[in-house]
Amino acid sequence: MTTVLITGCAGFIGSTVLRQWLADTDWRLVGVDKFAYAGLRESIAPLLAHPRFSLQVADICDGPALHALLAREQPDGIVHLAAESHVDRSLNGPAAFIQTNLVGTAMLLEVARAHLETLPAARREAFRFLQVSTDEVFGALGPTGRFDEASPHAPNSPYSATKAGADHLVRAWHRSYGLPVLTTHSPNNYGPRQIPEKLIPRMIHLALQGKPLPIYGKGDNVRDWLHVDDHARALRAVLERGRPGETYCIGGGIELSNLDLVQQLCTLLDARRPADIAHARLIEHVTDRPGHDWRYAINGSKLERELGWRALQPFTQGLADTVDWYLDNPDWMARAWEQIQQSAPPVA
Repeated sequence: MTTVLITGCAGFIGSTVLRQWLADTDWRLVGVDKFAYAGLRESIAPLLAHPRFSLQVADICDGPALHALLAREQPDGIVHLAAESHVDRSLNGPAAFIQTNLVGTAMLLEVARAHLETLPAARREAFRFLQVSTDEVFGALGPTGRFDEASPHAPNSPYSATKAGADHLVRAWHRSYGLPVLTTHSPNNYGPRQIPEKLIPRMIHLALQGKPLPIYGKGDNVRDWLHVDDHARALRAVLERGRPGETYCIGGGIELSNLDLVQQLCTLLDARRPADIAHARLIEHVTDRPGHDWRYAINGSKLERELGWRALQPFTQGLADTVDWYLDNPDWMARAWEQIQQSAPPVA
């Protein structure tokens, strides 16, 4: 590939993909973002002067803008990361999720299909459309087992339902029109530059202010965790070597309850920013949210077996490095917090 278009490039995963791929490949990267509340210019500002990166401000629901963009940039691949992605926000305002995650994906697929028809045979053969999805589309697990590529979609929130619908659209465009698509499912991501409506940066931000650390229910909901750098490497492996029409699950291999995770964060903060009381004493259990999936876990053996990928970041070190990044970048955190507070619904 020579040119790859990345939607949602200013988000947490998108900005990581940009930094990593600019460093590790010779590809020209075209980033697309509409800069809603989850897209921060600060996350990609150091990349704007890079000779192989160009930023395009556009909404994936804007068909004419996308047609013009693809005609101008001539991508050899599309990595589709743009999405509304927070369960709580989807419960309070599902319409935005339907618009971006369903309508936006359908628009992007149609524009990609039209673009593919303009390419010469060799480039058409090499073109790929990568749909970046989530484990949440599979619903909830019991105490045992892990999701894999054969797991049925059974979403339980407006967010996961719109992502599941987007996955089905991608499959349909492959089966109906021959669009060479790939789909990935990852667990919860963590790492630097994640906006503080997500669990880890939110807990860090609140703890540093001595505010309560709200945890839904008993805190026994279990999540599988994947460092965002490992995720970016996995996406590149799938884009380069994945088989069109196939799905690949990206396993983090780290299962923790929400309470265990927050307690680990508190221990790290106690060592780095000691306060009058231990940070864990700020933990406050609050009413559980509707339809809260109890457990997620992913079997990533297909990705490891077929494409040779495996997670490299040890969780203990990755979590400590993540805490250190937020402590070292208070201006970024303040700007991100301000941006999400200005968007609806408000975050406590």
